[in-house]
Amino acid sequence: MRRPAALVAYASQQVHDSVARALEIVGLGSSSLHVVPVNQQFAIDVSALEMAIAADRSAGREPFCVIRSAGAVNTGAIDNLDRLAAVCSREKLWFHVDGAFGAMCILSEALRHRLKGIERADSIAFDFHKWAHVQYGAAAILVRDARIHRASFSMQPDYLRHYGRGLAGGGDWPCDFGPELSRSFLALKIWFAFKEHGARQIGRIIEQNCAQARYLADRIMTEPGLQLVVPALLNIVCFRVLSPNLDASALDKLNADIVANVQEGGRAASSTTKIDGRTVIRVNITNHRTRFSDMDVLLDAVLRAARARTLQNSEASR
Repeated sequence: MRRPAALVAYASQQVHDSVARALEIVGLGSSSLHVVPVNQQFAIDVSALEMAIAADRSAGREPFCVIRSAGAVNTGAIDNLDRLAAVCSREKLWFHVDGAFGAMCILSEALRHRLKGIERADSIAFDFHKWAHVQYGAAAILVRDARIHRASFSMQPDYLRHYGRGLAGGGDWPCDFGPELSRSFLALKIWFAFKEHGARQIGRIIEQNCAQARYLADRIMTEPGLQLVVPALLNIVCFRVLSPNLDASALDKLNADIVANVQEGGRAASSTTKIDGRTVIRVNITNHRTRFSDMDVLLDAVLRAARARTLQNSEASR
C-alpha cells in the first residue's frame, strides 16, 4: 500500500514559534515546517519559497500551506502578502496570515497599504489584546470559506442537535467553528473597546506608535556607541550596545545584562531577542499611553547602564 506524501508547510525565519507548536498539536510535527530565508527587510524571500515548493514536490512531499507574517514578532516585518497570495493561488496552497498585531494596521489609513494582499488570505489570525488595547485574552481568527471552517470542527452528538426553534434554534453555533463546546463571552470586552474609542482612534494610536519607533531609531543612529540592527519597519526597534574590546559572546552578554539592569532600575522595560544569531535589545511599542519622551527615557537608561557596565569592566581588569 502506497504511503501518503508528507505534508509540508512554509514560513519564514521570522515565524512565531506558535506555528511549529500548532503543527505539533495537529500531529504533523514541527519537522513538517519548511523554514524559508528572509530578505534584507526581514520579509520572506518569495523566490526562495517558490524554489522550496518545487524542490519538495520533486522529492515526493505535499506542500499544503504558507504561513505569512503581518508584523513579525522579532522585527515588525510585513511580508509581501499580495505576491504570496499569487504564489498560493498558482500552487493551490492554503494562504494563512499571522497578523498577531500587524493586522490591526488595517485601521490606519496611513498604514493600510502595507497589508495589500491580506484580503486574499484563506485565514487570518490576530489579537485584539495587542494593538487594539483590549484586556488580555481576546484573539480572533477569520476563515474565508465558512463551509470548510464548519466541516473542520462541527460535530453534533444527540444532545447538541440543531433544531429550527427553541433553545436549539437560531443560526450558527460557536462550537461548530472551533474545538471548544463552551466559551466565555470574550467578544464583549472587544465590543466595549471599539464602542468607547472607535476604530479611527485606535488606528491613530497605531500610527503614533509607529512614529515613536521611527523616532527611537533615529535617536539610536545618532549615538556612536549604539547600532541599529533592524530599521523601524513598523513598531519594533532592535538595536544593541557596541564595545570594541568585547568578542561576540561577551557582547551578547553585555546587551542582555543591560536590558536586565534597566528593567530592575524601573525606568523602562525592553526585552531581548536574537537577530542573525546576535543578542539585541528589542523595543515593541503597542501601548496607547506611550509618549515620545518615553523613548528618550529608555535610551538614556540604556546608555547609563552601558557606561556603568563599562566602568565595572575597566575596574575589574586593573
